[in-house]
Amino acid sequence: MNRAALLLVLLVLVFTACRKEADTASPTAPLPDGGTNMGDSAYVITRTIGTDSVNVEAIIDKPAGDTLDVLLLYHGTVGYDSLVLGAAQNTLEAFDAILDREDMLLVSVAYPEEGLLLGDNISHAEAALLWVRDHAEQELDITVNKVFLAGHSQGGYIVTRLNTMHPTNGVIANAPGPLNLVFRCGLEEDGQLAPGAVCTLLYETYGSTQDAPEAYMQRSLLSFTGGHLSDILFVQGLDDSPIQMYSWSTFRQQLEACTDCQVNTFLELPGLGHQALFNSAVAMQAFNDFIAQH
Repeated sequence: MNRAALLLVLLVLVFTACRKEADTASPTAPLPDGGTNMGDSAYVITRTIGTDSVNVEAIIDKPAGDTLDVLLLYHGTVGYDSLVLGAAQNTLEAFDAILDREDMLLVSVAYPEEGLLLGDNISHAEAALLWVRDHAEQELDITVNKVFLAGHSQGGYIVTRLNTMHPTNGVIANAPGPLNLVFRCGLEEDGQLAPGAVCTLLYETYGSTQDAPEAYMQRSLLSFTGGHLSDILFVQGLDDSPIQMYSWSTFRQQLEACTDCQVNTFLELPGLGHQALFNSAVAMQAFNDFIAQH
């Protein structure tokens, strides 16, 4: 190859590399504070969202288009705040994999856990919902249509609680918990389970479950089975952990007896565990049908 031809090849390669870098960087570049006009473009960004008083990190996966339904996602327990952003990413990918639509804005919330009593991070979870409701349109230059909440494990706990605080178009909770902290933390106190951060913090604050059962129960999901403002789908694998299944039937019974709730739907799946929503074709179909029908 002569020098002129070689130079031409090198120029083409450099141009292609620069073009590829630009195409990759542009959709993932963070939006400046105060928002900017991104038009109809698709992108994935990590940014701080929230209210004037409470902020939280979130991963935003925006499809092409400017009028969008929103699926607000909440991860399960990881324990350390250094891990919550990774948990939010994993949660986004898990729900995106079962969602049969490509036109929903996904917002996966990296709510904090470390050093907080269980349930105190509801303020961060709520701040993300309020941001979607009150600020997302202006800051992302979109029109928000419907808003759905979905969560797994402690994320299911969070979306269930949020459903008693704010109406949305619908809520999906997979294996929501902890359901009963008196039972769970009592097992740790008795030495039947290894100590964990959740119960240790509660013990340091309130004393034992025998000393302050009411304080433990007030933070349990069993205390949030009334006043649900939107329809909610619960998915539960019946081969989940004994801790979860110990109180599951009571939780379901209390919700079914609720007189001031919207429609509560339960999908129980024999032979499946804590990840039932993501491992069952029946559950995935129910998840997508629920969104489509609301």
